[in-house]
Amino acid sequence: MPPTSRPLRQLGFLTIGLFDGVDPRPGHETTLEIIELGEQLGFDSAWVRHRHLQYGISSPVAVLAAATQRTRRIRLGTAVIPLGWENPLRLAEDLATVDILSGGRLNPGVSVGPPQHFDRVKDALYPDTADAEDFGYGRVQRLLDLVRGAPASDFSGVEGFEVYADRVQPHSPGLGGRLWYGGGSLSSARWAGEHGMNFLTSNVVRAEGPDDPGRAPGTRDFGTIQRDQIRAFRAAHPDGGAARVSQGLVVLPTDSATAAQRAKYAEYVARRTPRTAVPQGPARLMFAPDLVGTSEELAGHLHAHPAFQEVDEVAFALPFDFEPEDYIQILTDVATRLGPALGWSAAS
Repeated sequence: MPPTSRPLRQLGFLTIGLFDGVDPRPGHETTLEIIELGEQLGFDSAWVRHRHLQYGISSPVAVLAAATQRTRRIRLGTAVIPLGWENPLRLAEDLATVDILSGGRLNPGVSVGPPQHFDRVKDALYPDTADAEDFGYGRVQRLLDLVRGAPASDFSGVEGFEVYADRVQPHSPGLGGRLWYGGGSLSSARWAGEHGMNFLTSNVVRAEGPDDPGRAPGTRDFGTIQRDQIRAFRAAHPDGGAARVSQGLVVLPTDSATAAQRAKYAEYVARRTPRTAVPQGPARLMFAPDLVGTSEELAGHLHAHPAFQEVDEVAFALPFDFEPEDYIQILTDVATRLGPALGWSAAS
C-alpha cells in the first residue's frame, strides 16, 4: 500500500442526527449514544450536522452540551453552523459555555451565506432587518473577534449590585484556535487561512480552477479541486503547511456487514453516483463519489485521492437515513479496520 504524504493522525465521524417529528426524543438519544460509542471506539472527534426546519439537529450546540456530560475525551464539533441563522454575539456565548463544560473539547465549524430558502423564512427570522443583514465573511469575523476576546461593550464595572464585563462571558481562551470554516471554494479556503481558522472540506466543492491535464476543457476531477483548495488555504495561513484541515467523505466499510447491509450500501452509493459525473447547478458544485468496500479496498482508494494525500485529519460522514445498527457496524469497522489500515491508532 503506498503511503500518503501525511500519515492519518486524527479520525472522526459526522452524523446528521435524524429524528421522528412526532416523537423526536429517541432520535436525539440515538445521536448521543453514537457519540458515546465513538469515544469507546477511540475516535478522536465526533461532529454533528446542522439542519433548520428539517428533521435533523437544529440546535447542535445544545446537543453537544448534552454530549459533554456523557463523554470525557472525544472532541465535539459542528459541521457546520450556518451563520446566516445566528447572532454572532449570542452564538459566541453559547459556544464558550459549552467549551467550558466540555473541558476545552469543542470544535465549532461555521459557514456563511444567506439562509437556505431565505425568501420563505426571512419574515420569521429577520422581520425588520432582512435587507440589512450581512451574510458574508463579516459575520464570521464578528464571531471570531468575540470568541477571541474582543470587546462586545464599551462598559465594564459595577452598576448597583450587578457586575458587568466588556467581553463575552464565560471566556474560553483556547476556543479561538479551535474554530473551523466549512468551505468549498478557493475564496473560502483563502479567507479561512488569512484569518487563522482551521478548514473543513467536505464531499462538495465548487468546480473552479485550471483544467486538469488529460480531461476535457472545463471539467475537473473532484480530488484535484479539493487538493488545490487545501493548498490555497495553507498558503494563506500563518501556520503554513501545519495549518489544520479535516476532510469529510462518505466512506462505508463492509468488513463486518451482513449481506443485507452490503446490498443496502451498494444501492445507496449507486443511487448517488450519477450526480458526481459533472458539475451541478448554477454554482457548478462537484460531489465526491461515495466509497464502499472492504477496509483494504477503501484504504487503496483513499491513498490515491489527491486531497486525502494532503491531510492528516478526516471526519467520515455517516449516511443520512441509515439505521442505528448500520451506524454501529460502520463506525466499528472504521475504528478497528479502516483506521489502522490508514496508519491511525485509536485513542486510549
